[in-house]
Amino acid sequence: MSKIWYTHSINSKILELLRRKGAMKDTELYEALKENINELGMGEFNKILMSMEVQGLIIVSSLTRGKRRVELVNAKS
Repeated sequence: MSKIWYTHSINSKILELLRRKGAMKDTELYEALKENINELGMGEFNKILMSMEVQGLIIVSSLTRGKRRVELVNAKS
């Protein structure tokens, strides 16, 4: 992970985007984050998604080869 401090955590920004827009493709979510956080790399983004999934905050499911769907856990119920 980079040593850059953000005023808002990337996790909270991801949760905010998913609450506002609903489920998104991982590439759409990455591009939306890149508008605010220029230093975010795809590897770091994937680590953050994995961490959030392990914490039970989001669900990442495979759509087709190379495409994933990211959604909030409580949005499925």
